[in-house]
Amino acid sequence: MTTTPPPITPDDVRDAADRLKGVAHRTPVLHSRTLDALVGAEVLLKCENFQRVGAFKFRGAYNAASRLTPGQLARGIAAYSSGNHAQAVALAARELGTTAVIVMPEDAPRSKREATEAYGAEIVTYDRYAGDRVAIAETLAAERGLTLIPPYEHPHVMAGQGTAALELLEEAGELGALLTPVGGGGLIAGSATVAKDMDTGIRVVGVEPEAGDDTKRSLEAGRRVSVPVPRTIADGQALHTPGELTFSVNRRLVDAIALVSDDEIRAAMRFAFERLKIVVEPSGATPLAALLSGRVGELPRRVGVIVSGGNIDADRFARLCGDGV
Repeated sequence: MTTTPPPITPDDVRDAADRLKGVAHRTPVLHSRTLDALVGAEVLLKCENFQRVGAFKFRGAYNAASRLTPGQLARGIAAYSSGNHAQAVALAARELGTTAVIVMPEDAPRSKREATEAYGAEIVTYDRYAGDRVAIAETLAAERGLTLIPPYEHPHVMAGQGTAALELLEEAGELGALLTPVGGGGLIAGSATVAKDMDTGIRVVGVEPEAGDDTKRSLEAGRRVSVPVPRTIADGQALHTPGELTFSVNRRLVDAIALVSDDEIRAAMRFAFERLKIVVEPSGATPLAALLSGRVGELPRRVGVIVSGGNIDADRFARLCGDGV
């Protein structure tokens, strides 16, 4: 009987960390006694909203792009993303002296599109509810001779994302649980890979919006399950099915998935702004929302949380944290 080796190993995450030294920020870990008192545990927040491009995505994008050959870099990079991976690939391409073409949904947040363009990328839009972004990007890459770097379905991307958890565990020490947002599954796959290696007893919990519970359903079914493209304020998690590579990791290493409502996400964003003094985008706020709303269940003494990003413009932030939708 043969077994398929995992797409990434803990050593891959550590190798990515070495490659990112001096390029990616080693983001701060915040602690709030107020938050601890509310949830009944010591919570350590790994603030990737302070990462370059404002999100953890730069870690994986740069780790993958920096491994391309000179010929590949000369021809350029393609990617597809609702925003944060778009910015990450655009910046990584600029850092490496190449160009990027990004396939983005036409309803992507304006601030994310403008930031992607500011890094020098060309943007091609599509309708996320009718178009197939993967097919569009693959066709575009083939026609132009570009190397496609997907947002999560890539070993080097997954390993790069896991460096956020590696840094958190190095700084915080032993944790009983680690919470991360789940979209395509790259962040939690990389995080779980290194976290379980450093501490076999740690519980890894992913958090999804209620409208986009594809990973939860997939883990329960033991196979990848698709849902309708979710309509949620957590645009970075508006995906309909987990990645094949990421799910092969997560089905082995992820212990549970918690779900949160859009209202709970808004409340977490307000809490982060008012009490922690940080701006967090909806997708980045989902693990905090799960803690504040009691969606995780009984907590261990110490909990780590990856706050994945803070890319949201002032107008949308005000609408979401006020009475708007």
